[in-house]
Amino acid sequence: MWQWQDVVLTIINFGFMVTAIPAVKQGTAEVSLAALDDAAVIDDIVFSTDSHTVQPLIFPGGSIGSLAVCGTINDVAVVGGSPCALSAAFIIEEGFSLDTFEIIVKSMAHTADKAGVPIITGDTKVVEKGAIQQFMINTSGIGKRSEVLDKNITEVKRHRKFTQRWLLDSNLSEGDVLLLSGNIGEHGIALLSFREGYGFETAIKSDIAPLNGLMGKLLAEGGIVSAKDPTRGGLANTVNEFSEKSKVGVLLNEDSIPIPEGVRSACNILGIDPLEIGNEGKVILGVVKEKADDVLAVLKKHPLGKHAAVIGEITNKVSGVVMQTTVGGKRIVRKPLGDPIPRIC
Repeated sequence: MWQWQDVVLTIINFGFMVTAIPAVKQGTAEVSLAALDDAAVIDDIVFSTDSHTVQPLIFPGGSIGSLAVCGTINDVAVVGGSPCALSAAFIIEEGFSLDTFEIIVKSMAHTADKAGVPIITGDTKVVEKGAIQQFMINTSGIGKRSEVLDKNITEVKRHRKFTQRWLLDSNLSEGDVLLLSGNIGEHGIALLSFREGYGFETAIKSDIAPLNGLMGKLLAEGGIVSAKDPTRGGLANTVNEFSEKSKVGVLLNEDSIPIPEGVRSACNILGIDPLEIGNEGKVILGVVKEKADDVLAVLKKHPLGKHAAVIGEITNKVSGVVMQTTVGGKRIVRKPLGDPIPRIC
């Protein structure tokens, strides 16, 4: 379970990023660091970077290697980029197991091959024992603008005014519909259970998956204005970012949010809100209402979207993020104060 130190570190890390932004020149970036989106864009090249400190390194459904590859591919894909290459940099503690290292590297290679995105460059550093905990990875990825993104935006413009060229958190407007690609909470619960020995992992595995193939099919259908993978902070954090950056209200329907029974039971036992748990193979989409049914149909035909659902709408009738509950009331969904399950990515 998380402790007060985890909350403090989360706040410090976020505060450091926000404080650092004014000091960093943004150059000619079309989507810059200041936007705090999942990736930046410069000269129609999408670029993202991420560091991975997950513990344990190997867990039900994946490893730090497959997580690193998918996490970076997904960050490029959800802003509308077509991922085309990755880098990988390892920081290794002296004495680290070569057998474990081989498992991690093979999982990276397999995942990159499955996604069709090669790892083309990298770096390795070894530090003295005790300097870090075992093994950490930094991955960066680049992607290109694609014809399907342009087709998607053309379809959006058929239904409402739209001036952006990328799928940003700030693109939502009243009347847009929110779709979720599938079950939430599996990654965080599987990892926490395995790490702490709770035993839930026998039925629950991480949802780690590359989303670039799914995003390509969704963009080909068209009508998507925003997309984001609900990783750290889960669905609650993602929809709050949508609300804050787009300056709109979000009304969620609790009955529509797909939460597996195993995840729900584990959360009840542990006192964790499933909306705040990180995921690694899901995407939340903002779609013009006229295309919501069509996009949902494409999702449900894809292996990664068979549990997809419409989970809410953008409306000025509420402020911030509000959820219509199962019992008929309403409750505010706030941004998580810290990670309920730390070091899961």
